[in-house]
Amino acid sequence: MDLVRSVAIAAGLTLTACTGVPDGITPISELDAERYQGTWYEIARLDHSFEEGLSRVTAEYELQEDGSLTVINRGYDTVERRWSQAEGTAKFVGEGQSGHLKVSFFGPFYSAYVIFELDQPDYQLAYITGYNRDYLWFLARTPEVSEAAMARFRARAEAEGFDLSELIVVDQGPVPRQ
Repeated sequence: MDLVRSVAIAAGLTLTACTGVPDGITPISELDAERYQGTWYEIARLDHSFEEGLSRVTAEYELQEDGSLTVINRGYDTVERRWSQAEGTAKFVGEGQSGHLKVSFFGPFYSAYVIFELDQPDYQLAYITGYNRDYLWFLARTPEVSEAAMARFRARAEAEGFDLSELIVVDQGPVPRQ
């Protein structure tokens, strides 16, 4: 029984760690999910295997009756020359409507989605991280942002302890002809 209990505790801690907030990062205190829904363009990111080689990346959020958000991430695979899409669900973590959500694209497994900057009241620019500083996204309502907006993002990310040496600025231009 002790082994079963230890495995259950370890599994719970692992799953909680994946939905936690990185030390020193504070999610925005209030997120209006209705205003957040719609299309966001990925301006920059720290790359991961699930997005490797993707350009023209967008995230579409749609508010559901239960308060969760359906998430459709879409990007163009430049090697395969085809669109790639993943559908998931985002839910608020804990009570309230802070910028701390958990998102799942793979059944019962969730990962943190932490909005630590959102231009309020406009909801035009957002800075997102995961459960640690290996995850970072800069999202905008438009496919391009000003140099000043990019500089503000970089400054804030560096101040929050992100290593930007591997930062990718996402190509949001037209899809190349075949």
